[in-house]
Amino acid sequence: MTKVVVVGAFLIVVVQMLAVTQLDRDIVLTVTGGALACVLIAVRTHLTHQEGDVDDPVTDEAAASMRRWLSRTETLISWSESSRSDWDRRLRPMLARQFELAAGRRKIKDPRAFDATGRMVFGDELWQWVDPENISRTGGQEQGPGRRTLDEILQRLEKL
Repeated sequence: MTKVVVVGAFLIVVVQMLAVTQLDRDIVLTVTGGALACVLIAVRTHLTHQEGDVDDPVTDEAAASMRRWLSRTETLISWSESSRSDWDRRLRPMLARQFELAAGRRKIKDPRAFDATGRMVFGDELWQWVDPENISRTGGQEQGPGRRTLDEILQRLEKL
């Protein structure tokens, strides 16, 4: 910025010196005004490019992480409101895995204890949407449970 101002001031002084040597006042005013306009345009252009740099997206890790989380959350919500096959293919495995980790019950070790714990935590109505064994073969035509069900399941997982 200071370079632009210094070069501009130097340009104005040089132009005035040349115009004064011509001994014509109209030329001095016109040429000095033109040089001043050029300097002001250069300063304005320089400032707008600096403001554009400030408006660039933040590149720090926390902001990038927040954008990824927001994108993933929007995707999960859209899957919950689409068909049951989307729920079974994308959300059910993730929810069942999170339940296994939170409850400390592995389905492979004791499937009956896993099922009983799931019914106890979620209730019969919500467990049907988390249970990894409750996959529908005709889910493409059925409506998924929706955002409220996903929200309720996530709240119960959070309490674990």
